[in-house]
This record gives sequence, structure tokens and C-alpha cells, in this order.
Amino acid sequence: MKTNFKFLAIIAFIALSIQSCTNDDDPLEFAAPVISEFEYGKGSEHTTDQIAYKGSDIHLEAVINAEAIVSSITLAIHAHDLALGDDEVEWEFEQVFTDAKYLAINPTFHEHVDVPSNIPAGEYHVELTVTDELGNSTEVEGHIQILDVITLSDISIDSEVVRGKDFHAEFMIDAVNGIHSISVDAHAHGLTVADGEVEWDYEEEFLGTYHEQTSVEFHEHIDVPATAPAGEYHIIFTVEDEDGNTKEYETHIDVTA
Repeated sequence: MKTNFKFLAIIAFIALSIQSCTNDDDPLEFAAPVISEFEYGKGSEHTTDQIAYKGSDIHLEAVINAEAIVSSITLAIHAHDLALGDDEVEWEFEQVFTDAKYLAINPTFHEHVDVPSNIPAGEYHVELTVTDELGNSTEVEGHIQILDVITLSDISIDSEVVRGKDFHAEFMIDAVNGIHSISVDAHAHGLTVADGEVEWDYEEEFLGTYHEQTSVEFHEHIDVPATAPAGEYHIIFTVEDEDGNTKEYETHIDVTA
């Protein structure tokens, strides 16, 4: 009997030991990553004002507290229902970052994302998702305003002018990078040139007080020759900034006899 009892005791001890070891081998539970101090803005100045400009870049930064090693960081930027202008395309950005500097515990996320120059201005949605090696993930989101580097406003241009007189044109220009020049091109298509008339194609570049200004009113009076054929003329105003970006405004004016 004593022998059987000792044998059962040994079996029970081994079973308890195995159970204890099994419990010790259970995986630890880790909390999902925590994302804090998520900031973004103009890349050139590392601002946090949540605006950026077409043709420039966005600075993004976040502090990540992760109990388990981070396996990936995903950044997505997109817009909803923005109207497309001429030559503009929709922009959706998504990138998964698996750089060695991020595959760690408590990394700091810091990236610059180029903004295309041919996308519509407006509000874009920003999402940052951090996933650790155990599959835990956390997402933060926000919005950023992407703006034109050159904007024209308060536009007032005569729609009719008597030949031999001048027409008036004025508008406000805001150029983040400073104005390089303002060009005006006026021309017609298919107008009949009568006796005593001369075909009129007008091109002029304005510098003067506009050059290098970031906010200024364009205000000029443009002479129309007395010999210009009467009819409709196409006018293009082009503002070029110091970085080579351009903004155009097109209109028409009737030249009368």
C-alpha cells in the first residue's frame, strides 16, 4: 500500500509540475500601441498648422508607445468629392513603413510626403495606423488643408472696350513663394482684317512693384490700338511665382469699333 501511495504522489507531483510549466509558457498579454503628439503641416517649416501646399510636401510626426515590437506603420491620405479643375487628378496616398528604425519598441514616426501640384485644393483626410508583432493595432486620424501656392481673387476685368481706348483689369494675388512675373496675352482667332486695320496680338510681362511680393493687387490699364479689328478677344493672365509654379485666369473681351 505504501508503495502505491508513493507512486500516486509522484504522479500527482509531476502533473502539477507540468501544469505549472504550461502556465509559465502562456504568452503575455500586451496592450495595443499608443500614438500621441501626432502633428503635421508644411514640410519646409516643420509646422503643425495642418495646412500644406500643392507642389510642396507635408511634415508628419508622432510618438509611439508600444509594449510589443512594432511590425508596420501605415500612412494614408485621401479626399472626398473634391471638384477637379482643368488638368487636375484625384490624389490618394498610402504607404506602409517597415524601416528598421520603426521596427522597435517606442519608435518616433517622422516622414515627409510630397504633394503633387496637379491635385485639387481642399480638405484631405489623414490616417496613421500602427501595428505590433502580436497583431494589435491603433489608428489616429485628422484633416489637412491642401492649398494652391498661387491664388487669384476679387477679379474685375472689363468685358468690352472701344478700340483706341484702354481696358481695366485688377485682381488680388496671393503667392506663397513670392511673385516672379505677371503676363498678359490677348489675341483673337479668325477675325476679318478690314482696310486700315492691323491684326492685334498683345503680350506683356509685368514685373515692377509686383516682383517678389507675396500679396499684392494687380491693377493695370491696357491700351487697344485704334487699328485693331473689332470682335471677341481671348485674354490669359498668367502669374508665375519664384519657384516656377503658375496660375492662369482666362476671359474674353469684346473690342468694338
